[in-house]
Amino acid sequence: MAQQNAPGGTNPGDEAPPGTPGTGEALCPVCSGTGKVDGKTCSNCNGSGRIIEGIGGG
Repeated sequence: MAQQNAPGGTNPGDEAPPGTPGTGEALCPVCSGTGKVDGKTCSNCNGSGRIIEGIGGG
């Protein structure tokens, strides 16, 4: 599935813009990577099935 970022480059479920150091792509926890919830486009990932989140460290 292609990334379908909202205007501004991020989706509601993203923790940071794509390409931000210390982040990576992950399956959307709301739709489990399908891009759909109850037959409709997932509002957390905008239907891409993926979100951007921080990776370990600290």
